[in-house]
Amino acid sequence: QVQLVESGGGLVQAGDSLTLSCAASGGTFRRNAVGWFRQAPGKEREFVATIDWSGAGTSYAEFVKGRFTISRDNLKNTVYLQMNSLKPEDTAVYYCAARVSSSYSTSGYDYWGQGTQVTVSS
Repeated sequence: QVQLVESGGGLVQAGDSLTLSCAASGGTFRRNAVGWFRQAPGKEREFVATIDWSGAGTSYAEFVKGRFTISRDNLKNTVYLQMNSLKPEDTAVYYCAARVSSSYSTSGYDYWGQGTQVTVSS
Protein backbone atom coordinates (compact mmCIF):
# COMPACT_ATOMS: atom_id res chain seq x y z
CA GLN A 1 0.00 0.00 0.00
CA VAL A 2 1.41 3.36 -1.06
CA GLN A 3 0.50 6.55 0.78
CA LEU A 4 0.85 9.83 -1.12
CA VAL A 5 0.99 13.37 0.25
CA GLU A 6 0.99 16.40 -2.02
CA SER A 7 2.42 19.78 -1.08
CA GLY A 8 3.48 23.04 -2.65
CA GLY A 9 0.16 24.46 -3.72
CA GLY A 10 -0.81 28.06 -3.11
CA LEU A 11 -2.05 31.33 -4.49
CA VAL A 12 0.00 32.87 -7.29
CA GLN A 13 -0.44 35.39 -10.08
CA ALA A 14 -0.69 34.60 -13.76
CA GLY A 15 2.75 34.01 -15.20
CA ASP A 16 4.24 32.80 -11.94
CA SER A 17 5.71 29.39 -11.22
CA LEU A 18 5.04 26.72 -8.60
CA THR A 19 6.54 23.33 -7.86
CA LEU A 20 4.30 20.65 -6.44
CA SER A 21 5.72 17.69 -4.56
CA CYS A 22 4.27 14.24 -4.04
CA ALA A 23 5.92 12.35 -1.20
CA ALA A 24 5.32 8.62 -0.95
CA SER A 25 5.60 6.14 1.86
CA GLY A 26 4.98 2.42 2.07
CA GLY A 27 4.84 -0.01 -0.79
CA THR A 28 7.41 -0.03 -3.56
CA PHE A 29 7.12 3.51 -4.86
CA ARG A 30 10.33 3.29 -6.83
CA ARG A 31 8.68 0.72 -9.09
CA ASN A 32 5.47 2.69 -9.56
CA ALA A 33 4.56 5.00 -12.37
CA VAL A 34 3.10 8.26 -11.07
CA GLY A 35 0.71 10.76 -12.51
CA TRP A 36 -0.57 14.22 -11.71
CA PHE A 37 -4.23 15.05 -12.20
CA ARG A 38 -6.32 18.12 -11.45
CA GLN A 39 -9.91 18.97 -10.78
CA ALA A 40 -11.36 22.44 -11.13
CA PRO A 41 -14.66 23.43 -9.47
CA GLY A 42 -17.59 22.00 -11.36
CA LYS A 43 -15.38 19.99 -13.68
CA GLU A 44 -14.26 16.39 -13.89
CA ARG A 45 -10.79 15.38 -12.82
CA GLU A 46 -8.37 15.44 -15.74
CA PHE A 47 -4.95 14.05 -16.52
CA VAL A 48 -2.00 16.45 -16.39
CA ALA A 49 1.27 14.49 -16.58
CA THR A 50 2.74 11.07 -15.95
CA ILE A 51 6.18 9.56 -15.42
CA ASP A 52 7.43 5.99 -15.45
CA TRP A 53 9.34 4.31 -12.65
CA SER A 54 12.75 5.37 -13.91
CA GLY A 55 11.90 8.95 -14.80
CA ALA A 56 12.97 8.39 -18.39
CA GLY A 57 9.45 8.20 -19.81
CA THR A 58 6.96 11.04 -19.49
CA SER A 59 3.75 12.21 -21.10
CA TYR A 60 1.75 15.42 -20.80
CA ALA A 61 -1.69 16.73 -21.52
CA GLU A 62 -1.67 19.09 -24.48
CA PHE A 63 -2.72 22.07 -22.39
CA VAL A 64 0.45 21.89 -20.22
CA LYS A 65 3.06 20.90 -22.79
CA GLY A 66 5.96 23.33 -22.70
CA ARG A 67 4.86 24.80 -19.37
CA PHE A 68 4.85 21.89 -16.88
CA THR A 69 7.60 19.35 -16.18
CA ILE A 70 7.21 16.15 -14.20
CA SER A 71 10.24 14.55 -12.55
CA ARG A 72 11.06 12.17 -9.74
CA ASP A 73 13.75 11.44 -7.18
CA ASN A 74 13.47 7.80 -6.20
CA LEU A 75 16.02 8.19 -3.42
CA LYS A 76 13.62 10.65 -1.81
CA ASN A 77 10.45 8.79 -2.85
CA THR A 78 9.17 12.04 -4.29
CA VAL A 79 7.68 13.15 -7.60
CA TYR A 80 7.58 16.79 -8.63
CA LEU A 81 5.49 18.89 -10.95
CA GLN A 82 7.22 22.09 -12.00
CA MET A 83 4.60 24.51 -13.29
CA ASN A 84 5.68 27.60 -15.21
CA SER A 85 3.73 30.37 -16.92
CA LEU A 86 0.66 29.60 -14.86
CA LYS A 87 -2.72 30.73 -16.15
CA PRO A 88 -5.98 31.35 -14.31
CA GLU A 89 -7.41 28.27 -16.01
CA ASP A 90 -4.77 26.16 -14.21
CA THR A 91 -6.65 26.83 -10.97
CA ALA A 92 -7.63 23.45 -9.52
CA VAL A 93 -6.94 20.90 -6.84
CA TYR A 94 -3.92 18.91 -8.00
CA TYR A 95 -3.65 15.24 -7.12
CA CYS A 96 -0.81 12.81 -7.49
CA ALA A 97 -1.48 9.15 -8.05
CA ALA A 98 0.58 5.99 -8.31
CA ARG A 99 -0.10 2.83 -10.23
CA VAL A 100 1.10 -0.68 -9.56
CA SER A 101 2.58 -0.81 -13.06
CA SER A 102 5.96 0.77 -13.72
CA SER A 103 4.82 2.11 -17.10
CA TYR A 104 3.37 5.58 -17.38
CA SER A 105 -0.25 6.02 -18.33
CA THR A 106 -3.02 8.58 -18.49
CA SER A 107 -5.34 6.28 -16.54
CA GLY A 108 -5.46 3.21 -14.34
CA TYR A 109 -4.11 4.53 -11.06
CA ASP A 110 -4.37 2.61 -7.82
CA TYR A 111 -3.34 5.05 -5.10
CA TRP A 112 -4.29 8.70 -4.69
CA GLY A 113 -3.24 11.58 -2.51
CA GLN A 114 -5.58 14.09 -0.90
CA GLY A 115 -4.70 16.92 -3.24
CA THR A 116 -3.24 20.40 -2.98
CA GLN A 117 -4.98 23.60 -4.07
CA VAL A 118 -3.44 25.77 -6.76
CA THR A 119 -5.07 29.13 -7.39
CA VAL A 120 -3.87 31.43 -10.15
CA SER A 121 -5.16 34.98 -10.12
CA SER A 122 -5.31 37.15 -13.23
